[in-house]
Amino acid sequence: MLSGSGSCCGSRSLVIYCYCRRHGSAEPELFIQPSWSSQASRMKGSRQTFLNLFCILWLLLLLKAASSSPLPHGKDPRPPSLPFGLYKGHTCVEKLQGFCYVLAELYGPHIAELIDREMNADVVCHSLRLCKQDPGQPLCHLYSPPKVGLNTAIRKAKRIMKTSKDLKIFMGFSSVCAFPLLADLCEKIKHVLRNKLPFEDFDGDKFSTFPTLRGYHWRGRDCNDKNTTVYPGRRPDNWDAKSDSNCNGIWGVDPKDGIPYEEKFCKGADSKGVVLLGDSAGAHFHIPPEWMTVTQMSAKSFANLPTAFSDELDWPQFSEITGFLNSTIGGWTDSLYLRLRKRNRCNHRDLQNISQNGGSSGNLLSLIKSLARNQLLDNPAIVIYATIGNDVCNGERNTLAHMTTPKEMLSNVVQALRYLDSHLPNGSHVILTGLVDGRFLWDNLHDRYHPLGQLNKDVTYSQLYSFLDCLQVSPCSGWLTPNETLRNLTSERALQLSNVLKEIARSEKFVNFDIFYMDFPLRKTAEEWRKMGGEPWQLIEPVDGFHPSQIAAALGTGITWQKALHEWPQVLGKENPFNDQIEAIFKDQGGH
Repeated sequence: MLSGSGSCCGSRSLVIYCYCRRHGSAEPELFIQPSWSSQASRMKGSRQTFLNLFCILWLLLLLKAASSSPLPHGKDPRPPSLPFGLYKGHTCVEKLQGFCYVLAELYGPHIAELIDREMNADVVCHSLRLCKQDPGQPLCHLYSPPKVGLNTAIRKAKRIMKTSKDLKIFMGFSSVCAFPLLADLCEKIKHVLRNKLPFEDFDGDKFSTFPTLRGYHWRGRDCNDKNTTVYPGRRPDNWDAKSDSNCNGIWGVDPKDGIPYEEKFCKGADSKGVVLLGDSAGAHFHIPPEWMTVTQMSAKSFANLPTAFSDELDWPQFSEITGFLNSTIGGWTDSLYLRLRKRNRCNHRDLQNISQNGGSSGNLLSLIKSLARNQLLDNPAIVIYATIGNDVCNGERNTLAHMTTPKEMLSNVVQALRYLDSHLPNGSHVILTGLVDGRFLWDNLHDRYHPLGQLNKDVTYSQLYSFLDCLQVSPCSGWLTPNETLRNLTSERALQLSNVLKEIARSEKFVNFDIFYMDFPLRKTAEEWRKMGGEPWQLIEPVDGFHPSQIAAALGTGITWQKALHEWPQVLGKENPFNDQIEAIFKDQGGH
């Protein structure tokens, strides 16, 4: 367990930063405002030895917001629509900034005071009632208990809180969203993060010119947001002689012969888009490690926070299947979409990432309804079905009892495929991806230091996994556990469910698409990475210790591509001989 001393923490720094911004400071680096000067003066000399006080609270809030089962079941009613301003994102960043400021105003002084009194992160977490203790369950803690004992320290912290003028605000609340001032905002954020699918916008158009909040980070960017008949992936209207109806950047007429460019370059080119139906791995869940690592902490560390939250802590623009931008979170970007676009430039912008944190074969039946594909007007699509973990992963104490059964898996997947058959254009393809063998996680991470413990060498992934499991916010209590028997049983169920997918691909037939199966390529990815001189642990997200990293995503793309190219070449379509001419005339085709 952790020692009593640690390092300056991430969200404490975030709160300080917000506090300073709230009070008009223009300083680029984090510092403490004069209102905290009495505490700050006593803390200044030992800044690097402070507790990781708020980092753990920050991590818990992030994991809670992206818990393993946030989606509604297929029969749940669709929630009400978001207000227009929040959906379009023009007010969202301001809203998140306000959330940040209020968080700083309410928590900042108390956090500073508790740090000053040498309270560790566990004591603060429980005194603010952000860490829960169910009746009959042990008191969860990550750090070594204080010398006086954890319960005694928590009682002392609560007494300190009782002397605060803000007692009525703090006592009795289990999260920041309980504050009346934030209630409306939190409901909207919860709606965005958890309940908005199937996602319908306000004009009937499912594409957007705004990047986040399920905008063009998730689907190809719209090129005429006011016209619902214009969107990526459709067959061109009159060969786009007058305007770009499918947003691939190819339109107009060649003055030399009067033939529309779209007809000249894309007719018979076997154009098709790529669609991902997946979970947090497909959405590319990522918590930046600089939010948690003291040696990387600065105001700039949190510059991407509004974007990250408005994309649900996902980064689909860098993901394995639909990524299209150069990665800013480490590694590099390679994706099935980019390779399809390179193979045929007529496929520009034809991508949809219909994934959600917590996606499983069950709640995907709701998620799938946000698919934007018109059977009569649009090009065929390559659909990747990849719910690689949540059918066996949950934070339940009796995790085995809550795993999807093979019978349920069969029913869920067949229902999803029937829905696709009624919505995909003829000539489409579906690839079912097997579940991951998550024993890879424990085997390669359990004795390594988590970002929270890298400075003082005092928090391993094994300790973090146990702590999250105690709080019932573990992303996968069946794999992130020291219990080898439980890890093996979880992998056994995952294999059973993968075999269901394999049998579906072998035996089921559909009218509008053919269907294939492939194992999740983590082991092959690790082999490729070793050949490049890498280590297996680098293929796992460092903060949550669970999801595939940016490197794993990029390498996995190559493995999937090569399998399709050699075993199912019809899926990828032929290479467009006019690619060079398209690039010469239309350059980047309007970009992404």
